[in-house]
Amino acid sequence: MSEENKKFSDELDDLLGDAKEGVKKAADKAEEFAKEAKQKGADFAKEAKEEANEFVNDTKEVLSDGKNVAIIAHITLIGWIIAIIMNSNNKNEYASFYIRQVLGLFIIGFVGGIIPFVNIITGIIVLILWIMSLIGAIGGKQKPLPVVGDWFQDWFKSL
Repeated sequence: MSEENKKFSDELDDLLGDAKEGVKKAADKAEEFAKEAKQKGADFAKEAKEEANEFVNDTKEVLSDGKNVAIIAHITLIGWIIAIIMNSNNKNEYASFYIRQVLGLFIIGFVGGIIPFVNIITGIIVLILWIMSLIGAIGGKQKPLPVVGDWFQDWFKSL
């Protein structure tokens, strides 16, 4: 082998050695990055799972909280139906109390609304009682409505 060929061969061997070393370093770096990415992915998944569980628990707490259900029951007939459904899963005495109160107000309002000349007075009385009931629900107190509140509790005790 000539001197020039030997020199060329040595240079090629050096280049191949450098290339192999570069590939090895790149593979080591890629492995290091892969481990780091895997760890960060696991950390992110764990954090996301914890946040999701916290959200679920907060949602359950809000939906099972009798005060929220009681307030929802006061928001039109649809709100009352939603409150019934929400309370049917996890019975809450506080929510049931106000569901019964609001049902009684709906019935008085309906019956009084179909009687001529009495409907305006009945409407005003029902509105005042509804406001009193809503204030009680927001305040966290189970206070029956004046005159008719105890009757509502007896008549609708199955709710």
